[in-house]
Amino acid sequence: MLGQNPLNVLRPNWSAPANIRAFSTTRLHGVSTAPYDSLNLGTHVADSPESVARNRRILIHDLQLPAQPVWLDQVHSSHVVQIRSDFEHTVPVQADGAFSRDAGVVCAVLTADCLPIFITNTRGDRVAAIHAGWRGLAAGIIETAVTELQEYPEQLIAWGGPCIGPTAFEVGGEVVAQLGGPNEAYRDASNDGKQYVDLQLIAADRFKQLGVDNYTYSKACTYSDSEHFYSYRRDGECGRMASLIWMQS
Repeated sequence: MLGQNPLNVLRPNWSAPANIRAFSTTRLHGVSTAPYDSLNLGTHVADSPESVARNRRILIHDLQLPAQPVWLDQVHSSHVVQIRSDFEHTVPVQADGAFSRDAGVVCAVLTADCLPIFITNTRGDRVAAIHAGWRGLAAGIIETAVTELQEYPEQLIAWGGPCIGPTAFEVGGEVVAQLGGPNEAYRDASNDGKQYVDLQLIAADRFKQLGVDNYTYSKACTYSDSEHFYSYRRDGECGRMASLIWMQS
């Protein structure tokens, strides 16, 4: 028996075609022990490799994935890699986003405060998953993903998953200067010179500037909801959630 309970996942509230499958996991219903309890899916933390492997098997089984997810070596870059159905690798590709035009390819990113974003189109013939922390947003990962998908912007549909929320993500002026974006994405924090940032509004503005108006997002805050989510900023040592998207054949 792989897991004692069905996985607790979030499904995007978006207008994607019926053949698109997309899920963001929570930290619940895995086998890892504290501080990675319990569905840690990241191999780059100090969790037991056996526990992570079992958690990944639970993920594949419970979500009925058509293939092994393509796990990336995420480095807070703007690099987005294309994954084809015949893609083979022995070590994770260094990138912070993956896209595919092939059915059955499971694109995936890992997060624990950063913003996971799904992108598809109205025909349901291409998908992308990107890891958009503030560094990735500043580096232009949304712009890179939209360019790589080679689709008219008005045909794209995007959704932002759970991330650190606008009442928790406190940054200094150097981060604000790199991120830019609309004034409504910022508000003064309690500490001198610091501001709270709404990553979802930053992402929405980036999409809008590219002509993509169909962006919706989760309002779940990984920092404030310790029951359901890992948060690197809150806990330091913690596990990772996964956001996965694929096209059904």
